[in-house]
Amino acid sequence: MAWMVVRVRGSIHAKREIGATLRFLHLSRPNHATVVPEDASFRGMLTRVQGYVTWGETDEETVGLLLTSRGRSPEGRPLTGEPGTAPAPPADVAALARTVLAEGLPRVPGVRPLFRLRAPKGGWRSTKKPYTLGGALGYRGRAINDLVRRML
Repeated sequence: MAWMVVRVRGSIHAKREIGATLRFLHLSRPNHATVVPEDASFRGMLTRVQGYVTWGETDEETVGLLLTSRGRSPEGRPLTGEPGTAPAPPADVAALARTVLAEGLPRVPGVRPLFRLRAPKGGWRSTKKPYTLGGALGYRGRAINDLVRRML
């Protein structure tokens, strides 16, 4: 499995270590998302930046939607083809989604390591409270898939 990580807050007044961790996760701005594997090292990074991001377990269907609608090559071109050209076959997107879930988005060649998303439809909950207390930050389990679909 893999975790979907979405940046919620900016880095004004953040400590240097938090900024470095966010850069390592490729989350340079709010509303950017990435997929990372469930490793102990990534768990430690997410714990460190839990006041700036939200994360949870993602599924293959959500990753496939992100790859088709927001996925980009390292050169900045859409993964599903340029406008006016034929899109990539769905089988390629499904195989790519399985690879992303197994290895994480930064480790997959030919894909930009982040997704640029919109603000969620209906808005964020409090961006200063954890998810368990009615906010938007921290671990949210499978509910991350609903959030990401609201951000497409």
